[in-house]
Amino acid sequence: MRTILEIIKKEFAQFKRDPKMFGVILVAPVMQLIFLGFAATLDVKVIKTYILDNDHSDRSAELVREFSSSQYFRIDGYVSDYDELTKVMDGGNALIAFVIPSGFEKDIESGKTAELQAIINGSDGNTSSIASGYAASIISSYSNKIMLNKLELRGVKQLPAGRITADTRVWYNPMLLSRYFMVPGIVGLLLTVITLILTSLAIVKEKEIGTLEQIIVTPIKPYQIIAGKLIPFVIMGFISVVIVITAMRVIFGIEVRGSLIFLFISAFFYIFTTLGLGLLISTITKNQQQAMMVAMFGVMMPMVFLSGFNFQVENMPEAFRYISDFISLKYFLNIIRGVILKGSGFTDHIHDFIMIIVLGTLILAISILRFNKRLE
Repeated sequence: MRTILEIIKKEFAQFKRDPKMFGVILVAPVMQLIFLGFAATLDVKVIKTYILDNDHSDRSAELVREFSSSQYFRIDGYVSDYDELTKVMDGGNALIAFVIPSGFEKDIESGKTAELQAIINGSDGNTSSIASGYAASIISSYSNKIMLNKLELRGVKQLPAGRITADTRVWYNPMLLSRYFMVPGIVGLLLTVITLILTSLAIVKEKEIGTLEQIIVTPIKPYQIIAGKLIPFVIMGFISVVIVITAMRVIFGIEVRGSLIFLFISAFFYIFTTLGLGLLISTITKNQQQAMMVAMFGVMMPMVFLSGFNFQVENMPEAFRYISDFISLKYFLNIIRGVILKGSGFTDHIHDFIMIIVLGTLILAISILRFNKRLE
């Protein structure tokens, strides 16, 4: 045990001589939290809108006011014909354009179905879908308002048929802000970065400068070297988690509704996976540049893309869903978001917790065996 403690002290002394390392551990997590929390948002708050009004009537002006008075649509301008509208759309100056045909008011007043064309820039499918939904809601509301006014003019006090009204309640994220989904996931992302990339880089660096070979020729046993190398990164990973959770509460006002103890226990077992992968990378790379490339493009990016950090796993092709079953970050993100947003506990995430332990233990065991062979 004393030998392991001495190796741990050596590791922290080495960190102390490298100020950049403390910046990565203490400052970078908060900076990434701010950037991803504010900038990496899927919310659609401003929809740039252009109008082609061929009717020039009171009804068409009223419809335009319905859009402009909403909190989402911003009327950036009017065009006179389709050629001008095409230039606006091609230039990316509008997300959506409404074409009001001539005879729009006449059709409404005569009781006919009035047509309205909505042209949407579909280059960003997610934003376009949201904008389309907002537009459909406003048009439907305006149509109902016209129908009710006509019935009132005829002296009808009640609708001739019953209606269904949905009383919507949004749980866990009442404002439907994407940052409530993104920010908790950053906890898992940063823990992965620190314990995976830094572990592989630190060990490979020692191989480059020759200090690892010097340790190998001493009577120190392989398991003592491994423990002494990995434990500091476990400590730094937990420090980063505490910093991010604190910053998440202070900056974004996102409270942890569930058990912090369960969250930290899950993080401890998840670290088995990332430390194991970092250790494995150090055995197959010869320098820090190779280790960084393998860690980022061979491990980190697939983990992020297939874990549900940005994209729902359920929407992926079946083959990729099977692959995601072997990515422990997916299960850790389920626990993080469940504990922080829903107040979930152990009983709600038994499957996720077991999978983290199984995958983490398996990956770490394989990495230790391979690292032992390299030491021998």
